[in-house]
Amino acid sequence: MSTLSEVAKRAGVTAATVSNVLRNRGRVGEETRQRVMDAVAALNYRPHLAARALAEGRAPTLALMVSSIANPFYPEFALAVERAARESGHFVIICNTNENPHTGRAYLEQIAGTLSEGVLVMNANLDFDDLRRTQASGTPVVLCMWERPADPPGLPCVAVDFELAGRLAGQHLIELGHTRIGAIIGSKAMGIHASRYDGFADAMRHAGVELVAANAVHAPDTVQGGYAAALELLDRDPHISAIFATNDLPALGAIDAAADLGRAVPHDLSIIGITDIQLAQQWRPPLTTVAVPTVEAAEIAVALLRELIGQPQHDKQTWMRVASEPRLVVRGSTAPRRFDN
Repeated sequence: MSTLSEVAKRAGVTAATVSNVLRNRGRVGEETRQRVMDAVAALNYRPHLAARALAEGRAPTLALMVSSIANPFYPEFALAVERAARESGHFVIICNTNENPHTGRAYLEQIAGTLSEGVLVMNANLDFDDLRRTQASGTPVVLCMWERPADPPGLPCVAVDFELAGRLAGQHLIELGHTRIGAIIGSKAMGIHASRYDGFADAMRHAGVELVAANAVHAPDTVQGGYAAALELLDRDPHISAIFATNDLPALGAIDAAADLGRAVPHDLSIIGITDIQLAQQWRPPLTTVAVPTVEAAEIAVALLRELIGQPQHDKQTWMRVASEPRLVVRGSTAPRRFDN
């Protein structure tokens, strides 16, 4: 691999001049610039990004921190982030915390400001104090898909109205005639899915539908978690005609549980989720869900982070961008209630 010094020698300039040309900095004459670029091409020179990061204290990379890369939503979001970052000349480092805040803290300490110019955080179970310290050290932080637009987190963020998503899901089931509805909440009681259930509950109350506490189960945000939760709900109340899940993965698990119990979806049981991951279209039956603007939110997050990198003097705590509203996507897992249920 060619070195910066070899490029400089071939072009007849100093290494500093080569560096200025490649970074588009300083005053370099057009003839000199062309000699440098000809030497770069002839030697097939590629800058060593890690060395540049260590030398300059910055790198053309962004970090994306997620809680579990095994959740198919996160690779979909990461793909959208990578496309948006690449268009701006950045690379993306994916940091998988495995839902462990200690792992997330270690990532922040090791990459923020050196291997990455800024950090995007997607439900990575990180302590906000750690994120604020990272921000205070000069590395911008943006929370992705913050779920409560009316309750800013005190950090730069891109918000999506997930409470509205829950409300849309509830309204859809009510319009189909369902009044005995189970709910699978893919987080703890005060976890990230709480606002989704709040929206669903609001739709129930507005329609005069009774919310039965026993018909709501907190479960892991996985297919397996949804499967077990659906079995529990249907064991408690076999007359449930519909299940609302706060995310697509538990909803898909509920479809499998219904099949194993001999209950046809949607003829015997309607099921709806939130997010619209690619698997939602591929399941059988395909899942009715409330789609959130994943690609748009990723693009806004990258753009906001780049702004913060370029304008560090701004008060970052006031920065919030709100993405488009969620929308109902009706597929094969919901149908009008059977009145013999």
